[in-house]
Amino acid sequence: MKNVAVIGAGTMGNGIAHTFAQSGFKVQLIDINKEALKKGIQTIATNLDRMVAKEKITAQQKLDTLNNITPFTNIKEGVDYAALVVEAATENLELKLKIFKELDEACSESAILATNTSSISITQIAGVTSRPERVIGMHFMNPVPIMKLVEIIRGYNTSNKVTATIMELSKTLGKVPVEVNDYPGFVANRILMPMLNESIETLYHGVAGVYEIDTVMKLGMAHPMGPLQLADFIGLDVCLSILNVMYNGFKTPKYAPCPLLVNMVRAGKLGIKSGEGFYDYSNNKKAEKIAKQFLN
Repeated sequence: MKNVAVIGAGTMGNGIAHTFAQSGFKVQLIDINKEALKKGIQTIATNLDRMVAKEKITAQQKLDTLNNITPFTNIKEGVDYAALVVEAATENLELKLKIFKELDEACSESAILATNTSSISITQIAGVTSRPERVIGMHFMNPVPIMKLVEIIRGYNTSNKVTATIMELSKTLGKVPVEVNDYPGFVANRILMPMLNESIETLYHGVAGVYEIDTVMKLGMAHPMGPLQLADFIGLDVCLSILNVMYNGFKTPKYAPCPLLVNMVRAGKLGIKSGEGFYDYSNNKKAEKIAKQFLN
């Protein structure tokens, strides 16, 4: 399995493509948006330059990695020879179902179809294909080239052989795969998102400010990043989407998104990606005032 296609050239997609390519795989990076594809390749090149500067890889390894990546704007062409396809499109159920229907028709019968979803049911995604036993979750962590964990999520029909194959494949990438079952949020986000949501609730109810909440969690709980800063890093829209999946899946109030989070997403304050969230990334100033304007 040396030929891998990655769907989506955004933050997760280009990170996954980078990781496979640096490990010697031939990668077809696919995105229907030419500009997104161009930006994704540039991001990979920039990240490789940083690794060269830090002497983690050589200049030749950088060139080899980039040469292992071929861009495509057409899914059918891009997956033609792929033994594994990793979908890393936006966390949207309808979009993922549409992509997997297309992948099922375009890929060889032996190809394994994986999704990088952080919360959506693998079983539901697999259900739109004719090969549910060959559909699996590969939930990489951001930033992909650095973070070691990969959640390997079995759908209801995922075969033991496919699961074992993907577990071993993840190890060849230098990752630590952890097998989990298919329930909303899996393990990582089932635990993480309620904590982030509670942090936002703490701000919403005026218990403390952004800086204070993050400082308590960093210094008191030894977290490398405060929960509100982490939410900005993940993307507040992504956090909201995951919480909605869990709330709809479990019907439990503890997963209901905080009204502050909902209003910030509606206002386009999505975190780092939009330049504003709980912090102001346009000039590196703390932006507690940005959150306060949505409290009423």
